[in-house]
Amino acid sequence: MRKKYIVRLTDEERQRLREVIKKLSGSSQKVRRAQLLLKADIEGANWTDARIAEAFGCRTQTVEKLRQRLVEKGFEEALNGARRSTPPVAKLLDGEQEAHIIALRLGPPPKGYANWSLRLLARKVVELSLVASISHETIRRTLKKTA
Repeated sequence: MRKKYIVRLTDEERQRLREVIKKLSGSSQKVRRAQLLLKADIEGANWTDARIAEAFGCRTQTVEKLRQRLVEKGFEEALNGARRSTPPVAKLLDGEQEAHIIALRLGPPPKGYANWSLRLLARKVVELSLVASISHETIRRTLKKTA
């Protein structure tokens, strides 16, 4: 099968990939991508996708996608991977709300309770209209990072 995306690296790119591999600089994914790109280089090793996949213990589709990313998005993104534009989950509480929760936790529990439970704190935070809704897990994470 003919390769749709051909990897042609410049001398500088090849040298940079060799340095990444030699120094193991960056994440393990970055080092692995560097190894794959060097072997896929048409003017270098020029291995087939199947041979590269077998040598590095990955799927041929991984090698194909890396080739495609190099050709379409450039060397930097192929080596380092795509950066997220936004965090995976937006923060639910700001600093002031977290301070209210901590202060509430340090205060006395409501009548009839010996201690604050996470679910009790979550109900009280909603009752005080600090947020519209909140999970006891969010309360736990908020309190844990201050402990």
